[in-house]
Amino acid sequence: MREFAIIHYMGTSKPIQERLKALKAEFDRLRVGKDALLHLIDEAEVTESVYNSNAIENSTLTLPETEKILLEMELSRRVNLREVFEAKNLARVISYMCSKSKDTDISKDLILLLHKMLMGNINDPVAGRFRGKNEYVRVGTFIAPAPEHVERMIENALVEYSSGHDMYFVDTISIFHLEFETIHPFNDGNGRIGRMIINWQLTRLGFPSIIIREKEKQVYYRGFVEYRDDKKIRSMDRLIALAVMESLHKRIAYLKGLQIVNLTDFAKTSDKPIPAILNAARRQTIPAFREKGVWKIGDGKTVEP
Repeated sequence: MREFAIIHYMGTSKPIQERLKALKAEFDRLRVGKDALLHLIDEAEVTESVYNSNAIENSTLTLPETEKILLEMELSRRVNLREVFEAKNLARVISYMCSKSKDTDISKDLILLLHKMLMGNINDPVAGRFRGKNEYVRVGTFIAPAPEHVERMIENALVEYSSGHDMYFVDTISIFHLEFETIHPFNDGNGRIGRMIINWQLTRLGFPSIIIREKEKQVYYRGFVEYRDDKKIRSMDRLIALAVMESLHKRIAYLKGLQIVNLTDFAKTSDKPIPAILNAARRQTIPAFREKGVWKIGDGKTVEP
């Protein structure tokens, strides 16, 4: 990856680093002896993770439809068979990550394995391999590097990631994701594999998984444009950092045994207007989080937007 020091200079701000440090310390303190609860939370998030990641790639499935597919329930309309496999395969990849990520570091072979799991029964000829001769891909107006450079660039990105010990973890994860998606190593499935790698890396560092949501798609895509044009990582950094805060806030609320309530209902008991409360939730300056797209909070905390 190029201009590493310059990229680092524009990385995660100190205030956000301090907020994440405090949340992680609280999470680590509360999680002792509660692996079963954390596993239940992870399982409950699978449908939402699958839905959002596929929706970013323009899947037409709704969240309820995705849930029914994963539960092997009948749908009320005919859907594209490819989208059914996309949902089931991504859920399988997430399950594999949950069982293996704590013991296995990210590597080229692992990335290829995840891609094979993702693309099986969807596009078998390209599953589990990088782009080959004359296989070019385009994302909007951006044309990804030529296929003969892909493997070397992925190996370089992995080396840079593993050697970035002096950088803040959000910065190293953001840069790897931006590089991975810029390389676009596969003929199909790059975005979903890239977002899965983010969660693999977070889990390896002791953080919970995050969900990059379809509603944040424009901010997410803007991060790639800023990186490709100006080598800026601020948008991607902020998106990932806020998602990590949200994931920690959710788990802390459950680990504390707080009553989980809709944020709009909670706001009615506050002297702050609902728009201000929702804005604070989006900025993660209050311990709010989303479940199936609905903002919630653990009742019993003092809220100061």
